[in-house]
Amino acid sequence: QVQLVESGGGLVQPGGSLRLSCAASGSIFSIYAMGWYRQAPGTQRELVAIVISGDSTNYADSVKGRFTISRDNAKNTVYLQMNSLKPEDTAVYYCYANIRRTGGHFPDAYWGQGTQVTVSK
Repeated sequence: QVQLVESGGGLVQPGGSLRLSCAASGSIFSIYAMGWYRQAPGTQRELVAIVISGDSTNYADSVKGRFTISRDNAKNTVYLQMNSLKPEDTAVYYCYANIRRTGGHFPDAYWGQGTQVTVSK
């Protein structure tokens, strides 16, 4: 069993900052990618940022220059530092990981439970 536990969401004013964390635990053989998606009401879930094995990163155009994703391999944890937040960043943020379980042959996708980020005055 693999679990992703998120933390760090909340309410912040425009221009403020938040840091999200997501820790993976369980029967993990290897983690190929970890990242963040978000979903605002009435919209589809979209990629925010992802870090892939070898530390290759990819960001949504809307967050480039404002958000930074990082990963601590020793702790199986991914972070999302969000600066200069805008009201349009308001959404539920979901942690994503592509993980091969111990004893498994192929990696699977895993999701966290989601954490609310609200940017408002």
